[in-house]
Order: sequence, then structure tokens, then C-alpha cells
Amino acid sequence: MRGTLEDLAELLHGIDGAGYGAYRRAKGTWEGRGLTLHVDHVQGDPYATPSRVRFHLPPGTHGIPDDAWSRPARERGLRDFVLRAFREACRKLPPVSGSGKSGRVRVSVDGPIVVERSGCTIDAGGLTLRFRVGLPAGGRTCFGHSAADLLTRDLPLAAHAVRWEHLDRELAREWSETAEDHARLQEVLAERGLVGFIRDGSLLPRESGVSQEPLEGAVPFEAPGSLRVSLPTLHHGRVEGLGIPEGVTVITGGGYHGKTTVLEALQHGVFAHVPGDGREWVVTRPDAVKVRSEDGRAVTGLDLRPFIHGLPLGRDTARFTTTDASGSTSLAAAILEALEIGTSLLLMDEDTCATNLMVRDARMQELVREETITPLIDRVRELLEAGVSTVLVTGGGGDYLDVADTVILMEDYRPRDAAEEARRVAGDHPTGRRTGEPEHPLRASGRRPLARSFEARRKGKVRIRTRDTDTIQLGSTDVDLSGIEQLQDYGQARAIAGMLHGMRERADGERTLAELAREAVETARREGLHTVEDAPELAMPRPQELAAAASRLRTLEVAEEREP
Repeated sequence: MRGTLEDLAELLHGIDGAGYGAYRRAKGTWEGRGLTLHVDHVQGDPYATPSRVRFHLPPGTHGIPDDAWSRPARERGLRDFVLRAFREACRKLPPVSGSGKSGRVRVSVDGPIVVERSGCTIDAGGLTLRFRVGLPAGGRTCFGHSAADLLTRDLPLAAHAVRWEHLDRELAREWSETAEDHARLQEVLAERGLVGFIRDGSLLPRESGVSQEPLEGAVPFEAPGSLRVSLPTLHHGRVEGLGIPEGVTVITGGGYHGKTTVLEALQHGVFAHVPGDGREWVVTRPDAVKVRSEDGRAVTGLDLRPFIHGLPLGRDTARFTTTDASGSTSLAAAILEALEIGTSLLLMDEDTCATNLMVRDARMQELVREETITPLIDRVRELLEAGVSTVLVTGGGGDYLDVADTVILMEDYRPRDAAEEARRVAGDHPTGRRTGEPEHPLRASGRRPLARSFEARRKGKVRIRTRDTDTIQLGSTDVDLSGIEQLQDYGQARAIAGMLHGMRERADGERTLAELAREAVETARREGLHTVEDAPELAMPRPQELAAAASRLRTLEVAEEREP
């Protein structure tokens, strides 16, 4: 239907007390009060997923100046701020009573990262807000009067709260300028031969393992003089802090002194963070990949020979497939998959990495003569020659001091440049370890998925579900995303589910997985995330997370690999 907000109010008042199905009459486009309300989908009952709606505010209504969203990173920051402002306005609406999800307004923007979201778009045609609202009812009886107040009075007021004249303009500019400076610093890192940056004064520790809030009383980060750099920004002058150079970097220190905290900040520094998070000035190469061991994960059609070869009983690893990978196998797979999609930086923590793939010390080399694993330590310099740096957190892998370019020693959450000391220690205490000569060349696979890998039909119907950040369902297949540690948002997992489903149309056995992942993300950026799925919950992942999810599909099938 199409009409005015007054028409919609009259309709809703008229169905008060009717069966819940009467709400379907509200589906349509309704104009008034300087905006347009689109009711795109009406829930089946008050306990179902709330109805999908959107507001559109033309430029003359929202009044946001063009220069506030004139460039991609700037626009990303503004959209994030506007969506959060709308969420706060909705939280202040009068409560609505009723059954199930009655009156519940769901604006999907949580967590500290600033990414593109389907919940808000802005362009020359205006501003669009996408969200969900539970249409009120008692049992299966429409509360039409409450629905009329909510849809035609209260929610339009909340939408008007994001007009430029009502927003905190200084905070809005800070939001967008911080996001834009993060993007600029990612460019500067490559120009300066750096892989990561942590500004002095950053607050890295979190409140708890399940909280993204900064820890109260946390020690502000301060770079050692020898590793301090000064980098230019677009809006905040020059910023100073720790610059991690390209190469092999070891972060070490005693237990609970902050080394893993630094690594976690770096792994999430691929995304911009909101002002006040404490990590908004932690910047990492945009293609950085955190890798880890994952016992039991699926690996499909991957050439593992650079790390694992010569298995007993003649089992070949040139095209290795398993549904139950070991710790070392899964870590090798994660490294090679990162190379496959493209990365210039690997991030690793020994606590979550299989020791036997990381290093073999002199004693084990002497005892175990028939070894099937080439440890990372024998390839980490080769990786660097191929343009891939490594940042490794270790408290016990002293052999890595022999191959490290930079050594950062964490003491009471304060970093110290310990490279010279590490070289002295390495010279005074030689390990006697023999450096291996890898038998197989280090190269990335170019796997070419088949379309049936991404089948989402179950009993004839497309079934895609996102349970949380760690689990999605594609058809009859559950996909465990818990090992993809750089995923920060439920919306990213949901977008990945939709993108995997969309790959079925493009996976022809000719395109590589890397090509499919990059094409899916680039298309979503160009055409809008809502084209992946018409839902307000989506947030943009990187090609790295999308490809990692595809690699974990137990249904993944790939064409025969071509010789390079």
C-alpha cells in the first residue's frame, strides 16, 4: 500500500483487537513529517523476529552537509555515528507493553568498531535508516492503538533526532575524522615500512574477557624512544607512538605483563574504533591476518607441503583434505589460507599455536630423525622475502630470537626495545638448532571452489542462519567461525553467511576462492550491504574473514589445482 502517515495511523487504529495477521495491511510506503516510512516485512506473530522497516529522510530534511560524508572512510564514520544516535533516540521512546517482542526496537550497531553497516546509508538521494520493530499485541490480538503511536509518532521523532541540527556536530565530526585518520594511517604504514602503530596514551586492556570496555585504571601505552615514530594525519596533526617495522617481530615478557593484550589490539587494529574506546589509535595493515590452531576444523584441497609432507603410509599432502585437522595441520592451513587470500602480516600467539609447527629445538632434532613437519621458524625469513611480516607473541620460544628483527619486551604493560639484548642473549646461549632447508617451495594455493560448495537449500528451502559471531548455518551445514579471531561483530558473521550463499552463483570452478571473496566484498561496498541480504543487521567483513569462513565449510569442494 501507499499513503500518508495519517493513513497508516487510521489503518492501525482500525485493526485494534483484530487477529495479528491484520498487521500485514501495514506493509507499504507511508509519507509524512518530512520523511518516508517503508514497512518492508511484517512478522508473523509477536514472538517472531520483529518486522523489518526503514525511514528515508531526503537531504532537505536531514540537513547533513556533503563534506561530512564526502570520502569513503569519512562517510563510514558518519554513518556509524548517525546509526548510534538513532539507537539512543529509540532507547528513550515510551515503553510499549504486550506479548513477545511487542514494541521492541532493534537498531543493529553494537561494539567498538566502525565499519559499513546495512542499517544506515547516505548519498545524494538522502539518508536511510534500517531497523526492526516488534508490532505490539496481546497474544495474537493486535494492539493497533499502540502500533499507531509507535510507527507514526514515536519512531518518526526518533528519526528526526539524526537531523544535523539535532546531532552533536562536534562529536559527529570527531567520529568521521577519526575513522578517516585511521584509514589514512593504514596508507602511511605501508609508505613508512611499518606494519602496525600504537599511539602513546592508548588504553589497550579490556574490562574482562567478555567486555569491550577499557579497563578502569589501565596503564596508558607509551612507546620506547628507539621505536617511537611520528606519523601525519589528516585531522589530528602528527601522532606519536610505537611503530612496528616490517620484518619478524617478537613480543615477549613475563606472564600477565601485557604481551597478548598488545597482540589483540593489533589484530583488531585492521578496523577503525569509536572515539573513547582506547584503541582508536591502534592501526594495523588492512590485510593483516591472525592465525591459530583449531583442532577439529575442516581443511579442503590445500597444498600443505610447505609445512607438512612425507606422511606415513605415503599419504600425500599436495591436495590435503580432512574434516578433523590436528593443531599443527590447522595452523599450517591457516597460514597458507592467509597467503592465498593475500596478506602482508601474520599475527600469532604461541598460546594458541601448535608448538610442533612453530619450532623444533636441537634436542628434538637429534632425537626425532624422521620429521614430517617443516616448522615456521625455518620459513619465517622466507615469508619476509615474499613480502609477509610476522608478529609473534612468545614467552618460551627463545629460538625465535635468532630470526627476529625487532624484539619488544613487555614489563608491567610497558614496552621496551630489547633487540640488542636479545641478540646478546642469543649469542651467549646458542641453541645448537640446525636450520632446515625446506624441501617444498613456499607458495599459496589457488583453490577454485565448485558451486555446490555453497548450497544453502535444506528440504527445498534456502536456510541461512547466524546464531552468533562464532556460528553460522548454511543449509544443513554449521560453520564454526570461532577461530577467525578478527571478526568483531554479529553483523559481520551475518554478512558472511549471505555472501557465502551468493558465491554459489559465481563459483564456476574457474574463479579462485580469493577472487570470489574479493568480488563479494567489493560488490557489497559498491552496491550496499543490503543487497547481500535485505536486513538491517549486516556489517562489512574483509575478504580475509570471508575466505577464512569459506575454507572452514565442510561442504567445500574445489577443482583440480593447476600447475603454476
